[in-house]
Amino acid sequence: MKSDLYNSISHLMRRAGFGSSHQLLESLSLKSYEEIVEQLLDPESQPDYDELTFFRYHPMANTEYLLRHSQLNWMYRMTNSQRHLQEKMALFWHYVFATATSKVSQRAIKSQIDMFRAHGMGNYRTLLLELAKDPAMIYWLDNQENHKDEPNENWGRELLELFSLGVGHYTEKDVFECARAFTGWSFINEYEGIPSPPVPREFRYYPEDHDNGEKTFLGNTGNFNGEDIIDIILKQ
Repeated sequence: MKSDLYNSISHLMRRAGFGSSHQLLESLSLKSYEEIVEQLLDPESQPDYDELTFFRYHPMANTEYLLRHSQLNWMYRMTNSQRHLQEKMALFWHYVFATATSKVSQRAIKSQIDMFRAHGMGNYRTLLLELAKDPAMIYWLDNQENHKDEPNENWGRELLELFSLGVGHYTEKDVFECARAFTGWSFINEYEGIPSPPVPREFRYYPEDHDNGEKTFLGNTGNFNGEDIIDIILKQ
C-alpha cells in the first residue's frame, strides 16, 4: 500500500509537472515534501534534457525543413527534462500568450518558448516586457504594422484585455494611447529579401517610427514608451 507521502508527491508531480514514473516517485519519496517543492522551484539545480540524444533518435529533426521539428523537440523535452515545473510553466504561458505556426515561423515560436522557459517562473513585469519584445508575438499581433502615423491597436488591445487588466478596466482611448506608446517596436527578419511571409528573428526598436507625442493612459500623462505603459498597468 502506498504511503500518504507517496500519494502527495504523486499529486504534486501531476500538478507541477507532467506526472512521474514509479521509479522517480520512489526516489523522491526519500526526500521531504518541502525539499521536493524547493527543488521544483530551483530548476537550475536539476539536469536539463539532452538534446544530442534527441537528435540521435530523430536525426531528421535537426533541420528547419521538417514541418514539426519544434513540436517534436519540445515534446521530447517535456517528457525527459528533470526541470518539471519550469517546463510546465513554459507550456502554461504558451497557452496564455498563444501564438501558432499557422502564421508565425517555427523558429520564432521556438525562441518564444525559450523565453517562457527563461522568465516564466520569475517577475511578471519582466515577462510582459520580454513578451512585448518577442518577435513571434509582435508578428502574431501585427505590431510591426504599428507606426507613428498609422497606429495599429492589435497588440495594445490584447495587452490590456487578455494579458493584464481585463475588460471593463480601460477605455478605447487607453487602447489607442497604448498603441501609440508601442509604435516602433518591431523585428528584423531571419532572411533578408523575402518579404512574405516574414520570418521574425529578433526585436528591433525603430526610434524614427515611434510616436514621441504626449499620451494620456489610465489617468497618467506623459511622453510614454512601451515600458512606461507596462509599469502603469502593473500599478493597477
